[in-house]
Amino acid sequence: MNIDLIKDTFKSLYGDGAELYTSPGRINLIGEHTDYNGGFVMPGAIDKGIVAAIRFNGTDKVRATSVDLNSSEEFGLEENDAPKELWAKYIFGVCREIIKRGGRVEGFDTVFAGDVPLGAGMSSSAALESTYAFAINEKMGLGFDKMTLAKIGQSTEHNYVGVKCGIMDQFASIHGKAGHLMRLDCKSGEYVYYPFDPESHGYKLVLVDTCVKHELVGSPYNRRRESCERAVEAIRRNHLEVEFLRDARKE
Repeated sequence: MNIDLIKDTFKSLYGDGAELYTSPGRINLIGEHTDYNGGFVMPGAIDKGIVAAIRFNGTDKVRATSVDLNSSEEFGLEENDAPKELWAKYIFGVCREIIKRGGRVEGFDTVFAGDVPLGAGMSSSAALESTYAFAINEKMGLGFDKMTLAKIGQSTEHNYVGVKCGIMDQFASIHGKAGHLMRLDCKSGEYVYYPFDPESHGYKLVLVDTCVKHELVGSPYNRRRESCERAVEAIRRNHLEVEFLRDARKE
C-alpha cells in the first residue's frame, strides 16, 4: 500500500497534522454463516487492510476522500445527514453508532486507501469500519473496549448499509493478532487465541482469488439469515426455548 500517497493526498486536500490509523482484513477457516446463528468461528487477521489519515477540523462536518475510488464526500453527524456514496455510509454509520452509545464525535478530515481486494470476501468493509471506530475512540478518549468497537462496526452494517451480518468480520479486524487465529463463541463473546504458523510444519495457507465478485449488499446474504431466523421461530412454536439455531437439539 502506498502510505505516502495517502499522506500526500491528505496534505493537498486538507493540510498538515493528520495521524494514521489502520485495521486489517480477515480470513476465516471455520464458520461461514455460523456467527449470526450463535455458533463458533475461527478467523484470523491478514497483512492487508485499510489505512486512514485523520485530523479533527473544528467543525461538525466530516470531509472524507477515498483514494482508491477517487471520490470525496462531506456530511454532518446528525441522523439525517447520511451521505449518498456507499463507502461514505460506513464512516457515517460508525460516527452515528458511537454517538448512540453516548460517545462524542467531532468533525474531521480524512483520506483512506486499502490493499484488501474489494469484493474478495476478505472484509474490506469491516476493516474500514474498524479503522474509524478505533481511531475515533482513541482520539476522543471514549474508552470503548474492543468488543464494543466490533459491535459498532456490526451495527453500522445493519443500520446504515443494510447488511444483517454477524460479528465475525468486525471482531477479527479489531482483535486480530499476528501469528494467531481466534476461536470466537459468537453467542457468549468468549474467544481464545491459537498460534498459527503452518510453514513451521511444512504447510502453506494459500488464498486464491477466484475473480468472483463478493458483495453482501443486495446479495442473498440477508435472505439466508432470514431463513435461519424463521427456523428458530418454528422451533419456538413447538414450545422449545432457543435463541439461535446453535441451541437447537435433536429430541
